[in-house]
Amino acid sequence: MSNTSSSLTQLALQKFKKNFWGVLSFWVIVAIGLMALFAYVIAPDNSQNANQMHLSIHSQRPGFEVQMLYLPSEIENKQSFFSRLLIGKTSNDLEIPISKYSLNTDELTYTEYASDGLIGVEKVINLNAFPNKDYKSHIKQKTFLFGTDKYGRDLLSRILIGSRISFSIGFIAVFISLIIGIFMGSIAGYYGGKVDAVIMWIINVTWSIPTLLLVIAITLALGKGFWQVFIAVGLTMWVEVARVVRGQIISAKEMQYVTAARALGFNDYRIITTHILPNIMATIIVISAANFAAAILIESGLSFLGIGAQPPMASWGAMIKDHYNYIILGKPYLALIPGMCIMILVMAFMLIGNALRDALDVKS
Repeated sequence: MSNTSSSLTQLALQKFKKNFWGVLSFWVIVAIGLMALFAYVIAPDNSQNANQMHLSIHSQRPGFEVQMLYLPSEIENKQSFFSRLLIGKTSNDLEIPISKYSLNTDELTYTEYASDGLIGVEKVINLNAFPNKDYKSHIKQKTFLFGTDKYGRDLLSRILIGSRISFSIGFIAVFISLIIGIFMGSIAGYYGGKVDAVIMWIINVTWSIPTLLLVIAITLALGKGFWQVFIAVGLTMWVEVARVVRGQIISAKEMQYVTAARALGFNDYRIITTHILPNIMATIIVISAANFAAAILIESGLSFLGIGAQPPMASWGAMIKDHYNYIILGKPYLALIPGMCIMILVMAFMLIGNALRDALDVKS
């Protein structure tokens, strides 16, 4: 039996490897996952939520360059590597965009950057503010590859940090939906009768409510926030899993191997978990991939409506909300870049779902 299972797995893997779009989508998802995990390592702005604001350089084009003066803080910051990896750098240093600077004895004179051809404010700072009076190492040319948003934050860094929410909501929401959906669907499909009627009534009532409205209601009940959105999305996606699992178990429980398991005296829990669920796992995997994409879209919609991840937390949906009016103001990239990121991630999950369906189809 184990050899047969192993050979079927190898056959499915070989079929999956032949699907170009499936393999490409797999590596895209892996790349985005690694990018989300190490976002604070690779982001140009590694502060918490990439929230360094510079209003003087707001809404700048991709590739914009400016000199940045870093004024060190006297507050000592002790932070471990894992803390910086998870939540970003808790820095108290002050960043100031400048257009020019000059040295006068023990004082540094600099002119703050001003857009639209205006002249910025000229200020003076004593060289003692820099360690060993080394001011040159604190003035650097900074490039914003994706430009800046309306608050002057680095758009590339916000995109990288925002991938965490879109990527992680897929895992958490699908995990919640699988736990509830598999349990409810298994009970309904295996026992049938009144149990099936009650569970199907709950499923149909939940199914009849528009998904977005149900998510909004649950989110408002739990409160706005990061984890509340994950739970709300997961609690609305289980019905589809339950319906599919129920239908698969109704067909599977009449099979000979289930009859043989009953004749051997196995209890219902062992029959469902050990014999039936492994045989319908292919269908569950395919629907999980589709639910990943649906969860990302729902979270983006909630963030667009303002009840998803709350500021200053970076979210692709919230970034579209903040900048959608810039589409008609001549700076469409502020909304199109996060929109393209959502499209690429959702398409990758949909394509890998189609590839898994073809690979796990025993009839093909």
